Parts: sequence; C-alpha cells; structure tokens
Amino acid sequence: MNRRRAVWAGLGLGLAVVEHAAARPSPAAWAVEVWKSPECGCCKAWLTHLQAQGMSIGTIHNSGNTDARKSLGIPLALGSCHTARIEGYVIEGHVPAREIKRLLKERPLAIGLAVPGMPLGSPGMDGPDFDNQTQPYDVLLVLKDGSTRVFQSYHR
Repeated sequence: MNRRRAVWAGLGLGLAVVEHAAARPSPAAWAVEVWKSPECGCCKAWLTHLQAQGMSIGTIHNSGNTDARKSLGIPLALGSCHTARIEGYVIEGHVPAREIKRLLKERPLAIGLAVPGMPLGSPGMDGPDFDNQTQPYDVLLVLKDGSTRVFQSYHR
C-alpha cells in the first residue's frame, strides 16, 4: 500500500470509530426500569440520585422485587430492596450511578451489579435521614454463573 493510500485508510478508520462512538447513546438516554415496594423511601432516594447524575428513569413497578430478582438472575444472597434493569444489565440495590455508568462503558460479560443489603452511606441510604452514618460496602459484579467479584469498594 502506498503512503497516500495508507494515510487515507487511516483517516477512514478513524472516522468509522468516531461515527460508531457518536452513534452510541449517552447514559442519560438509557432508561432504568425498576422493581420496588411502593412504600420504600430509600428506593425513591436512590432514583433521585440516579436522576441527579443525569440518568433517566423509565418504568417503575411498585410490586416488590423478589420475582424480578429471581427472573433476572440475581442470587437471593445478593438481594436488596430494589432491582433495576438498564441496557441488558441488572442492578440490585443501592449501586452508585458512577458504577452503573462505568458498567455501561466497559460492557463486561456479566449479569450486572449488586450492593447486597442496605449499607448506610450508599446512595439512597445516606444523608441526614440516616444521621450521616456510613458503612464500608462493595459494589459486586455479578457474573453469568452467579459468582461475583468486587467491581468497586467504598471503604470510608
């Protein structure tokens, strides 16, 4: 290949990459579908956190999340008070928006993310309503076989 053709080929490849990246919607364009209890205040606070971080809330199912968790493949031991789905991934519990955005950017082969239980200091379980208390917690990447690995630690 001569030099001029190589330069044009390189430019074409660069443009293809830019076009592909531009065609991919931003996290704000992805709507989060959520299953929760209708009375749960911390679930509502978590949704407010997502919106404050530029994420969009789609359908909210106020029917609880036990059946959704089971059908979406989240092991019972990783359960929390709400389950969500975004772009083919499942989000269980009080996962920070930052980690959801990272998940959507990196696109690992996984079921999704989980913060088991309801740790103080996690989004929706934070602030004055909880006396500004915090507990260390991990955001777990839930792999296709149900096993987990730490995706991000929050040890304050």
